[in-house]
Amino acid sequence: MGDEDVSVDIEAENRGPAGAPKPHVIGIETSCDECAVAVVRGAPGEAEILANVVLSQIDLHQAYGGVVPEIAARAHGETIDRVTREALGAAGLGLDAITHVAATAGPGLLGGLLVGATFGRALAAARGLPFIPVNHLEAHVLSPRLSDKVAFPYCVALVSGGHAQFVAALGPGVYRRLGGTIDDAAGEAFDKTAKLLGLGYPGGPAVEAAAQSGDPKRFAFPAPLAKREGCDLSFAGLKTAVRLAAEATAPLTEQDIADICASFQDAVARHLTAKASRALEAFAALGEVPQALVAVGGVAANAVLREALATVAARHGLPFAAPPLALCGDNGAMIAYTAIEREAAGIAATAPRVRSRWPLDATAAPMIGAGKRGAKA
Repeated sequence: MGDEDVSVDIEAENRGPAGAPKPHVIGIETSCDECAVAVVRGAPGEAEILANVVLSQIDLHQAYGGVVPEIAARAHGETIDRVTREALGAAGLGLDAITHVAATAGPGLLGGLLVGATFGRALAAARGLPFIPVNHLEAHVLSPRLSDKVAFPYCVALVSGGHAQFVAALGPGVYRRLGGTIDDAAGEAFDKTAKLLGLGYPGGPAVEAAAQSGDPKRFAFPAPLAKREGCDLSFAGLKTAVRLAAEATAPLTEQDIADICASFQDAVARHLTAKASRALEAFAALGEVPQALVAVGGVAANAVLREALATVAARHGLPFAAPPLALCGDNGAMIAYTAIEREAAGIAATAPRVRSRWPLDATAAPMIGAGKRGAKA
């Protein structure tokens, strides 16, 4: 095949079936401690990730046992330009091929959000391109449509470091919260458990690794809110149960730690399993028929929790989907894809400024943290 044939193939890839140029979107994610930039091409249901670069800051925050907002923001400012260049290079594209720029506008840490959104707006303005501010939670919710082409409507278990809720995804921009945490997020519980047991940061992968050699039945941790109706979640009590068990067992051996981790993880799985079933019942009460149960967010990378939720889906006769691990944590691909979905649906941008709090379902009553900055969830 000669050079002329190659150029024709590339041109065809960059155009849709009607000959119109396919959207090529840069997605920027800086809401927490990952500086991530991706390039995604295509349309809803048929988008392709051309590049997905994630620069982790784990080394910067490990000594503190968690993310330090000021350190995260400074690191984003120092690396955002380089990560963007790396993403364009990995995609094999120049800025002249980009049609849209998207960036997370909330929720998240304000310093980091300001870096990413400001950079994205400036890049879009310099190139004369549309800028699309994206809700980080919506990006997680839509990520299974990028990875698994899940059809609307579907039921979402959104479990991450800062969030834990069940959502009915009815269409682009149309979400209904079915239930959420009344205290802590799932990822926070994993991180605090890891810190208590001296497993380091980030806590989720550390707890999961330790649990592999542990006995999940040794410690009888309770399933939270077992007698409470609905599909709300709670993780604060589990953290307390872990602390009490560790204090009663001290000094802890490696096997003790493994058993505590396995028992804690099992309790989280039982909690999510019970509440996911109720979330599907609540979904049906909306008069909608879910096409799938999906798990998204950083905690959705946990294999035990995935298996537990897959079991719930099978019991209800539904397919189960979860993004690949690279799309479970914070990433720019889900931001770019969300922009593609919103543009295709003709949904106007609704975030003139970054927001540390930005509930996905604005019609739902606040559960946590109502105040000057708005509801946390």
